[in-house]
Amino acid sequence: MHRLFWKFFLSFWTALILFSVVVMMAASHYLDQMREQGGAFNPIAKLRGYTEEAQTAISQNGRQGLIAWARKTDRCEAVPILVLNEKGQDILGRHVPERIVEHILRRGEDPRPVPDHTRMRPVVRLSDGSLYRLLPDFEGVTLGRILRRPRVIAWPLLIGAVVSGLVGFGLARYLVRPIEKLKDTTESYAGGDLSQRVGPSLGRRRDEIVDLAHAFDRMAERLDALMKSQRQLLTDVSHELRTPLARLQAALGLARQRAGENAQPELDRIDREAERLNELIGQLLSLARLESGVQTPKMEPVDFNELLHTVTADAAIEAHARHREVSLQAPQGAVIMHGNPALLHSAVENIVRNALRYTAEHTTVTLRLEHGTAKKGSINLSIRDHGPGVPEDMLPRLFEPFVRVGHDRDRGSGGHGLGLAIAERAVRLHGGEISARNNPDGGLTVSIELPPGEEA
Repeated sequence: MHRLFWKFFLSFWTALILFSVVVMMAASHYLDQMREQGGAFNPIAKLRGYTEEAQTAISQNGRQGLIAWARKTDRCEAVPILVLNEKGQDILGRHVPERIVEHILRRGEDPRPVPDHTRMRPVVRLSDGSLYRLLPDFEGVTLGRILRRPRVIAWPLLIGAVVSGLVGFGLARYLVRPIEKLKDTTESYAGGDLSQRVGPSLGRRRDEIVDLAHAFDRMAERLDALMKSQRQLLTDVSHELRTPLARLQAALGLARQRAGENAQPELDRIDREAERLNELIGQLLSLARLESGVQTPKMEPVDFNELLHTVTADAAIEAHARHREVSLQAPQGAVIMHGNPALLHSAVENIVRNALRYTAEHTTVTLRLEHGTAKKGSINLSIRDHGPGVPEDMLPRLFEPFVRVGHDRDRGSGGHGLGLAIAERAVRLHGGEISARNNPDGGLTVSIELPPGEEA
């Protein structure tokens, strides 16, 4: 239980322990060095050693040697060692606390060296007779100064930080990698590919993320089975309905021959309903074929402009009978794309017929085609009607099968709720996108964006 929790806890705990151990080892090493030099617990002896080093530097290079020694000591030691003249000024120009300056000026004496058997004062003498006093500045010890001196603590801290960072990086990578795989697989699910699985790619891991991955896999398997079952049922039912429908139409023809004039209105009604049922079955079969993906349609160069002129000419006949019009606004010349002519024709025709069904009388359904001048520019088609539009909350569901909205778009209008669904599947199969929006002045606009193809 809580395996991922323990991995988090133990990893961070280990990193903190490692960091603490490195810091303690660094401090211990520094104290050992001070002890070896004889000054860890004897400040007077430590200062005496500094004085001897400074006097040796003077004997070798004079005042410049003293300056070089002061700089070297300042870079290495945590506590600054001030080198002051008789006026209380530091040889390196460092800040000198006022109390130290007052102490030197108050004494006003010549601090000449005394024999070794007495207490040695921390004073060095140059060849010209000038004297310099060495004093530790404990007030000058700051965290920034310590961190800037590798000998003291900076390098150990850096090593500890690097070790902790490596542990943290390994933990983050260990946790993020399966989550990234989950994200990629989920995006595949959203795109309709339910064949991807996460669990096998995680190896022998045993934690909550692996449990989540296996749960995702089981969900995908279940959804895949349900969707395949639904598609198969849709296909089977559609095929099975074709046989009795054909018999019904044959029997209807015989009934027309035997019945009198009084039965013709009823027979005409039966004929219309049978025709609607035949159209519905045909649309169901088309939708099932598009969703199954079993047969990949043949793609070839298509003049989309010419295809739109054909659809517009066919729709104009139906529009005239309903006291409506259809117009096409398209650029001159061919607009070439790579696609399946039958599927593209069906997609555009379904949208245009849907627009004609709901646009008001004596209005025009307008098709507008636009495309970029370069080959890489997309092909954009918009189809606008002047009907009642669609409620805003129903726009995202407009391309789902059997979706109906309101009282204006119902069975009485003659639709089955499949035309836009078929158009959406066909557009998606071509790598395009389809969307719908309400116009500010009324009506609905359906927009299609398709990728271009090579020029014919």
